[in-house]
Amino acid sequence: MSPEAPGIFALPDHLAHKAEPAHIAADERHLAAISHALDQKVASLSARLDARRRDPAGRGAQTIERDADIRRLVAELATLRRFGLDVCIGHYAVAMSDPAAPDSHHTGSAQVYVGRIGLTDAAGTPLLVDWRTPAAEPFFAATLADPRGVTYRRRYRWSGRRIVDYWDEVFGDDDEVFAHVSPDDLSAFVSNLSEARTGRMRDVLTTIQADQDAIIRADSRGALIVDGGPGTGKTVVALHRAAYLLHEQSRTGLRRGNLLLVGPHRPYLDYVADVLPSLGEHSVQTATVADLGVAALGVAALGGTIAAPPGGLPDEPDPEVSLLKSDLRMVEAIEAAVRFYEQPPEQSMLVQTEWVDLRLTPADWAEAFGAVEDGTPHNEAHPQIRETIAEILVDRALHNSADGGVPQEVLRAELAAHPDLHRALYRAWPMIRATDLVGDLWSVPAYLRLCAPWLTTNQLQLLQRPAAGAWTTADLPLLDAAHHRLGDADRARRAQRRRAERSEELARRQRVIDDLIAADDDPEGVSPMLRHADLQEALLDPSTDDAPTAGVSRLAGVFGHIIVDEAQELTDAEWRMILRRCPSGSLTVVGDRAQSRRDFTEPWPERLARIGLSLNRITSVHLSINYRTPAEVMEAAAPVIRSVRPDANVPESVRRSGIPVEYGHVEDLQHVIDGWLATHSEGTVGIICATGATVPDFNESDRVRSLTPAQAKGLEFDLVVLVDPDSFGSGVTGAVDRYVAMTRATQHLAVLGS
Repeated sequence: MSPEAPGIFALPDHLAHKAEPAHIAADERHLAAISHALDQKVASLSARLDARRRDPAGRGAQTIERDADIRRLVAELATLRRFGLDVCIGHYAVAMSDPAAPDSHHTGSAQVYVGRIGLTDAAGTPLLVDWRTPAAEPFFAATLADPRGVTYRRRYRWSGRRIVDYWDEVFGDDDEVFAHVSPDDLSAFVSNLSEARTGRMRDVLTTIQADQDAIIRADSRGALIVDGGPGTGKTVVALHRAAYLLHEQSRTGLRRGNLLLVGPHRPYLDYVADVLPSLGEHSVQTATVADLGVAALGVAALGGTIAAPPGGLPDEPDPEVSLLKSDLRMVEAIEAAVRFYEQPPEQSMLVQTEWVDLRLTPADWAEAFGAVEDGTPHNEAHPQIRETIAEILVDRALHNSADGGVPQEVLRAELAAHPDLHRALYRAWPMIRATDLVGDLWSVPAYLRLCAPWLTTNQLQLLQRPAAGAWTTADLPLLDAAHHRLGDADRARRAQRRRAERSEELARRQRVIDDLIAADDDPEGVSPMLRHADLQEALLDPSTDDAPTAGVSRLAGVFGHIIVDEAQELTDAEWRMILRRCPSGSLTVVGDRAQSRRDFTEPWPERLARIGLSLNRITSVHLSINYRTPAEVMEAAAPVIRSVRPDANVPESVRRSGIPVEYGHVEDLQHVIDGWLATHSEGTVGIICATGATVPDFNESDRVRSLTPAQAKGLEFDLVVLVDPDSFGSGVTGAVDRYVAMTRATQHLAVLGS
């Protein structure tokens, strides 16, 4: 980058009229200033990063602060180096009477340049406003119906760090404005939409439309439903909303790393992986629904406590079993399954101690079990139960002691480590792993009948399996529910062992202190100070404290906001996994009812209310313009979905490609691929076929890949080839799969029948 930076504009010959100095000279000057400021910022950030890395690591909070600074500086530098001057996406102009940025290049107007980040010059004068700030909102929100005070808007189209086109829109009829712009008939915008795709989602910040921007900036309180058909930019909205909400964290209350994006499958997450970093955000957690279930069990990948093949857990082969496990009532059966193991003993027991023998009654057990605080995971309740039992027995000992000579703390410590009490508690309130609990449901019919009495005899038999641990993806929501209700059994055992050791150490120290004080002639000396409990606690080794279990995934925790894309595919049980991680109910729900492979007859708000959200905290918005798929493809796809869902939200395409849908035979597959690649040096090809289908051999590459309709959700390809679409199946599922597959195309669709 250089202040002079010649040739920022590299407009092709057919756009020579846009290269007139009257149109671009002001931009060249301003972009040169931005280039110079970026150079200075990169140098400054690099120097600060080097200095911070040389700082001594320190200890505790100092280390955390230093590491956080380094991560922040590295992220800022990565964003600047990733884009360079094309960090600027365009500008808008307002009449001078309107408050705006002070940068004015012609009489009567002021220009505001919008970028991925905010930037000032050495004097503090704004050169770029961050796209997420209120100052940038008119750039996206202005329309002919509501210009927001904007006289014109210019969006840049960058390629190779140079502007190869721009798109001017004029709001009004000011002759002065027309002298400095080159109004566009949408050709630049449409050209941008038609660009060849790669294996990663394109950067589309420049082309965000007003309706999309309004959704991106919408309030984060409650649940926002973004309903839209194929190609309407739902995923674009979801990703940019994530970046916006984190930028507005002072208002939304979100912290870095406290926002989760849930996608339909791993290829989708790989496809969108570059978008958030390009927007300056590196802290958004991403996951599939299956990842959430596995994470709750404390494993980083499929394996560990779940025996799974290298490719992950298989889907449930029996549709009826899958449907039963997805039922909300089955999730609620987990509570009954845990309660079965929380029954107080029905017999009294004698607790013998060094000082006194005490009787523990069934009523005492019931009182101790009832004292567990609401929301305490089963495996983490032992300390509360033991503490209540100890209080009951210590009070009883003091009441029964004629002279009150029973030493309370020593007795309490002995009870905390009492082996008979421990065994009795473990029998009445055992430590349980989630895999054991759910596995028992599938292998012990009487247990399942007790916990889910609504099941028929046939359904009970269907759910039983010879290998209790033969997990499928349908089990994950139930394993997740069990894990959150139970807590980590191994961690609880370790914590209990540490607490028992701590109690024994305190009791030992108490005996030593008693001996020291008895031998000390100075009653005002140091020895009596040792009686203070706080000081005794401080003398203990802090390494014995209960620390969080290392390696437990962040995905098992709570998030301030969750964005769910392709949300129409979630089952009721999977929705509970989401809500469990977002108790605030702050959600962005992105999807299309028409693309659901399952029955989805109710409106979105009713669906979310049924799984636990409050209706008065649900807002719905609708997207109806298709920016991805040409009209020729949508005209072929619309009848497919409307044959099974007459009320489907089929969006209107913003462009025609001039390429009709191609029809042929499966044997033509390689010929179709070769013909398209021969005439397209860039772009991607998606071969979409049914699971397990026999497909003629073809040459796969980085640009040509094969997928099932389910794997294609959320993705897009320049050329889509449907291989034997009749094999996708009949009914709703088959029609939805064909519709989804067809609408992945951005330029050309070929349908090859058998």
